[in-house]
Amino acid sequence: MSKRNRKRELPPVPEALPASAVDAHTHLDACGAKTPEEVRAAVDRAAAAGVGRVVTVADDIASAQWAVEAATWDDRVFAAVALHPTRTKDFTDDDRRVLEELVQHPRVVAVGETGLDYYWDFSPPEPQQEAFRWHIDLAKRSGKPLMIHDRDAHQDVLRILAEEGAPEKVVLHCFSGDAEFARACVDAGYVCSFAGTATFRNAGPLREAAQLVPLEQMVVETDAPFLTPHPFRGQPNEPYCVNYTLRDLAELRGVTLEELVVATTATAERLFGLDQV
Repeated sequence: MSKRNRKRELPPVPEALPASAVDAHTHLDACGAKTPEEVRAAVDRAAAAGVGRVVTVADDIASAQWAVEAATWDDRVFAAVALHPTRTKDFTDDDRRVLEELVQHPRVVAVGETGLDYYWDFSPPEPQQEAFRWHIDLAKRSGKPLMIHDRDAHQDVLRILAEEGAPEKVVLHCFSGDAEFARACVDAGYVCSFAGTATFRNAGPLREAAQLVPLEQMVVETDAPFLTPHPFRGQPNEPYCVNYTLRDLAELRGVTLEELVVATTATAERLFGLDQV
C-alpha cells in the first residue's frame, strides 16, 4: 500500500482491553458517523476494542444539537455541548439560549468544549475569554463538569478559572502542557485528559506530564478524528483507538494495562457521572 493510501486507512482494531474503557472526548459526527446506524457501527468498533462508552463533543451550535440527539440513539454514547473558542467571535444571545436548553438534557454530561485557543486567529482573545467565563458560569449553574480546550493559553486558562471560581469538576481535554502545568492543574483538583499526542515520541514534556498525573485525576480520549496515536499518527482516528493510547501510557507509567484502564474508567465515571445517566 502506498504511503498516501495508508494515510486514508483507519488503523486496525486492536485486541480488546482487559477491562472496559471510556473515550472521554471524541467527535463522532466529524468521524463520519452521522446517522443512527453509523453511530452504532462506530461504537460497535469501539466495543470490540474494549472501549465501552464515548463522550461525543460539540464545537458549534449545530453539532451541539446533533450530539444531544446522537446520545439518545445508543446507551454507550454521551454528549458535551458548548461553543468552541475559535468560534466565539460570533457568539449570539440565541446561541446562549440554545446551549442553556441543551445542557439540561440528561444525556449531556459536560459543558464543553470551551476555553481558549491562541494558536488560531479565527477569534480574538477578548470574545474567547468572555465566552469562556460564560461557559464556566453555565457549568456551575447546571452542575455539570467543565471541559476545557486549551491551546497556547495555559496561564490565561488558570487565571480565568481562579477569577471566576472553577466549577466543582474541571477536565482539561487533550492536555497539552508540561510537568509544571500538570502539577498546577492537579493541585487545583482538575482532571487531565490525555489524547494520542501523549504517545508521540517527540512530545517529551507532554509525556513527562502524563507520567506524574495521579490516576484519580486522569482520563483518556481520542479527540477523533484527529490526533491518532503512535504508531498510526496521521491516519484517521476513531474511538476504538483510545486502546492504543492506553497501551502506550501504561508502558510509559510502568503499570499494567488493566490497572490503567480500570483507574481511568473510574475517573471518567466520577467526572461525568456516567453511572447516573
